[in-house]
Amino acid sequence: MFLFIGNSRIQYAVTGGHEGPIFSLCTLKDGSVLSGGGKDRKIKQWDRNYSSTSETAIPEATGPVRVLCQGKGDDIYVGTTRNTILHGDIGGDFVPIVQAHTDELWGMAIHPTQPLFLTCGHDKTIIMWDSESHRPLWTKTIEDSCQSAHFHPSGEVFAIGTTTGRWIAFDTQSKDLVTVHTDGNEQHDIVRYSPDGNYIAIGSHDNYIYVYAVTENGRKYSKVGKCSGHSSYVTHLDWSADSQCLQSNSGDYEILFWTASTCKQITSSSSMKDTEWATFTCTLGYPVTGIWPEGSDGTDINSVARSNNSNILATGDDFGKVKLFKYPSNRPKSASNAFSGHSSHVTSVDFFKDDSKLISTGGKDMSCIQWKIEPF
Repeated sequence: MFLFIGNSRIQYAVTGGHEGPIFSLCTLKDGSVLSGGGKDRKIKQWDRNYSSTSETAIPEATGPVRVLCQGKGDDIYVGTTRNTILHGDIGGDFVPIVQAHTDELWGMAIHPTQPLFLTCGHDKTIIMWDSESHRPLWTKTIEDSCQSAHFHPSGEVFAIGTTTGRWIAFDTQSKDLVTVHTDGNEQHDIVRYSPDGNYIAIGSHDNYIYVYAVTENGRKYSKVGKCSGHSSYVTHLDWSADSQCLQSNSGDYEILFWTASTCKQITSSSSMKDTEWATFTCTLGYPVTGIWPEGSDGTDINSVARSNNSNILATGDDFGKVKLFKYPSNRPKSASNAFSGHSSHVTSVDFFKDDSKLISTGGKDMSCIQWKIEPF
């Protein structure tokens, strides 16, 4: 650290204060100075004579210190290089109050019975969030980058689709591994449990949908087969309300239908026109015809979610917008309300079970935003 007089004259130098660079300095109200080190993750306090009086280190998982700030009284806030804000005091422990992902965020799932949701991203981190306290309940790091997520209807287990061809199921409460399977070697863009919890479907970048039978409340899996017919990667899929059929979209704008128990394609699409779908997350289909803006190339909308009361349709697009439409939205250029908040493409949107809130996730901004749903 250097103390300057005027613009260029160094009056005093403190050497060896930190191991590696010092990223932040903060002058406290009592005249002492805090310094934050990048490499050593330490926060040191210096008196008016620039002698070190105390120090503390923040947890390795939160990353090095990036910025320091004094709050009320002796409260100190620390911003880190891994999108975390910690709160504490010098000489004591620092606790994360804001925690986030550090690489592109794609996977998000709403808990079926509790006010919880999880996110996962390319930073290989899974975070379980409490929507009421707006705080993370736990985090878990795995070996692979994450692409997609979904809860079993029981809420006891959730599945993660990765970018390496693996998909993994974990216990929601203990975070323990339940099962791991490998199907192909490309990313799994979508994982979806059936409404009755007896199946799971995994839509992959290798053009296939892999279907497994599920028993014991999501703790035992046996492969049924794979749905073959798409000529491009699978982007979205939905289960029918009776858990017997699937509809799927692909990168070349196909809409295909399948029988889950046999993995056979239903070639007569007209026979599916009256099918009741448990969810509607597909970006292509008659009920979502009107969500596409004029001049769209078919990839501008990344995520769609129908509210559980089937009144509202939410979309997340490449322009950082979350839009709300009335469902069904089957007229070209249907009216919508657009909301800004993300500084990057919106990768996922979904409603809580009571439709009171909606969660959206951003890709490059690595953030999740909680929205309150009001009638319109």
